[in-house]
Amino acid sequence: MGRRIDYYDDPNAPQANSLVPSVNVVVENDNGEILMIRRTDNDNWALPGGAIDLGESVTQAAIRETKEETGIEIEITGLVGIYSDPKHVIQYTSNDEVRQEFSILLTARLMAGERRTSDESSEVLWVPANKATNRQMDRSMSLRIGHYLENRQHPVVN
Repeated sequence: MGRRIDYYDDPNAPQANSLVPSVNVVVENDNGEILMIRRTDNDNWALPGGAIDLGESVTQAAIRETKEETGIEIEITGLVGIYSDPKHVIQYTSNDEVRQEFSILLTARLMAGERRTSDESSEVLWVPANKATNRQMDRSMSLRIGHYLENRQHPVVN
């Protein structure tokens, strides 16, 4: 398996050669904990999510990716923001794809399921929301979780 390397405003970053719409999901349980995964491709903590496949909606992708990576079934409840900062690029070493960030961050509620790992997640945990950004993660993920915790009136669009 290749690695995922995130770059932000880095003059040494490779040039983006693709743009892939993706989705991440903040799932909060009744205890005020957020569902998080430890990614297998970079060992960083993140919210569940991934690329939106052809033929599926943003909501369908969010539900599918969360179930695949965590074993948890969800219902989408809202939108935190849309993130498309061209200064953030993600390199996949398996095929030298370098994506410009394009991610939609949704909120969801827990419906059913038991936590489990997958090929994409080495750990799956419920983390207290106020401690979620205290883990090793990319700058963009920390920023997104921060926006969620701010409980903004309007979605972030950047």
